[in-house]
Amino acid sequence: MITIADIEAARRRIAPHIRRTPVMALDQTRDLAAGRARVSLKLECLQAAGSFKARGAMNRLLGMHGKPDKAGLVTASGGNHGLAVARTAHVAGIPAKVYLPRTVSPEKVEKLKEWKANIEIVGHVFEHANAAALDYSGETGAVYVHPFADPLVVAGQGTLGLDILDDVTDVDTILVAIGGGGLIAGISTAVKARNPKVRIIGVQATGAPSMKASLEAGHVVTLPEVTTKVATLAAKRTDERVFDLIRGKVDDVILVSDDEMKDAARWLWFECGIAADLSGAASIAALRSGRIAERPGEHICALICGAGSDGALV
Repeated sequence: MITIADIEAARRRIAPHIRRTPVMALDQTRDLAAGRARVSLKLECLQAAGSFKARGAMNRLLGMHGKPDKAGLVTASGGNHGLAVARTAHVAGIPAKVYLPRTVSPEKVEKLKEWKANIEIVGHVFEHANAAALDYSGETGAVYVHPFADPLVVAGQGTLGLDILDDVTDVDTILVAIGGGGLIAGISTAVKARNPKVRIIGVQATGAPSMKASLEAGHVVTLPEVTTKVATLAAKRTDERVFDLIRGKVDDVILVSDDEMKDAARWLWFECGIAADLSGAASIAALRSGRIAERPGEHICALICGAGSDGALV
């Protein structure tokens, strides 16, 4: 699907159009998120439009042959990818149509309206919204931007892995939330190409463990149902090409509950003043759960991948 060369090309391509987000040490807390390990936070919640998704969406636009016509861009999303596509369309001066499942956060709907996206709520899960987005693309000619199964999108997300290696030079383990798998596919491809010793640990919702189930089965698994309320992590199935990228590169996948993500979002807000959405807090939920086998003295980078007021409101 992609190689490290694709990710390096994406990094050069999108650099003028995204933010280089900061890293901060997780210290001086009332109770430690991790016991023996040193932890740094990669604050991708401060990225343009509020998440890492801005990288993939921008690379999709800039990496395509020619320019979209007046129909613009269309996508389906649990929220963050839709915001990134809307922001990308705004930068390019073209329209954006975003289909969303009913579980989408009202806060993200309001932000999409602020980005002047044309939005439509379809169905209860991503797959319903995605089918509508594909129909719209076929009818209008709008360029469809898949949230995780597009090589240009995955390469764009992979640039985050290169940034982490540059900013956390002694990193031992990286914690990455998994929805459809595009983010961890890009990051693991970049990181393992540069430093195969770094552990990549995915974090997935207990109510949508599609990647964990697929890795355990050795092939892509379609879940019979999705029960998580976290729309940004609610994928019933990953893509075969994404799965092939991840297999052999991801060292483990940890499951966390919706309540654990809510608690982690509250913790981030209380301890650090960081406004993370529930997917953005997934890495902290994994640390606080004690399910990660920490190694004495290791340096863990916990990716805070998306912004939201969940921690301040729940």
